[in-house]
Amino acid sequence: MKLLLHEYRLPLAHPFTIARESITEQHSLIVELREGGHSGFGEAPLNDYYDATLNRVRAALESAREAVESHAFTHPHLLFEATAPWLAAHPFAQSALDCAAHDLWGRQQNQSVHRLWGLDPAAAPASSYTIGIDTVEVMVAKLLERPHWPVYKVKVGTANDLEAVRALRAQTTARLRVDANCGWSEEEAVSLSLALAGLGVEFIEQPLPPNSTAQERVFAESALPLIADESCVGEADVEACAGRFHGINIKLCKCGGLTPARRMVAKARALGLRVMVGCMTESTVGISAAAQMAPLVDFVDLDGAALLAADAATGVRVEDGRFHFPDAPGCGIELLPH
Repeated sequence: MKLLLHEYRLPLAHPFTIARESITEQHSLIVELREGGHSGFGEAPLNDYYDATLNRVRAALESAREAVESHAFTHPHLLFEATAPWLAAHPFAQSALDCAAHDLWGRQQNQSVHRLWGLDPAAAPASSYTIGIDTVEVMVAKLLERPHWPVYKVKVGTANDLEAVRALRAQTTARLRVDANCGWSEEEAVSLSLALAGLGVEFIEQPLPPNSTAQERVFAESALPLIADESCVGEADVEACAGRFHGINIKLCKCGGLTPARRMVAKARALGLRVMVGCMTESTVGISAAAQMAPLVDFVDLDGAALLAADAATGVRVEDGRFHFPDAPGCGIELLPH
């Protein structure tokens, strides 16, 4: 087996702003696993907040190269276990490799990954489309550019949050969700939850920073369900979310890939937590991998590729919130030249 790395810089259709940062392009490292005439692909979307820089992700993968290329590949979870000594502390690198392994596995079996798991893609919930922080006028314009999505996720964390959500609600009857990305205080979280409930918002994602001691109070007093994102990075965090959140957002690059993500779903279900599968600003490589587990969850936010002006691959398409799975094995990914 050969390990190949491909670097992409993907321009966004619009500047994308959340409570802590703003970007105009997404820098990604794409892993290719090549064996026996088949190639599988996985993506690490580089992200400073999680210290997933190009140098760190590339170095982690290079440290595992010998273990990868000498591995007698039969199943993704076995490669995951074999490379854990090098990659367990580097989940973005681990995820890219694990997703590439799943894609390769499906191609070798000549079957899509979700079918190999016994899942029906028709059971996948509709994905939301994310509207980043901007002026209220620009946020409304972004919604009107994509008027047919059934769900919108609104990034919040400014003094104009309520005004923005009111303006968006005036334009659509679609479901609305809000994501504060740790940008609120406990008082804001409680008070805004009441007003947002009145606007028909479905839930609030990550209102407070992960280390906040006020999370239990907000959980008890919020008028809306709370979904953990930054507070639920990997498998070890799921149990601590019970009694503090109503659900968790699983992102493959945060937790280490499809192998641990499926275990997180099972653990969350056992604890009575709702489950969301989300993404960073990822290309169709990352989205196609995450889409394989969409039938397992309650909520989906896999619009990363829809936010790009140029993509790295073809594969699973998300159009107006609906999934279109290609008639292809693995995750259905075909890398585009760059």
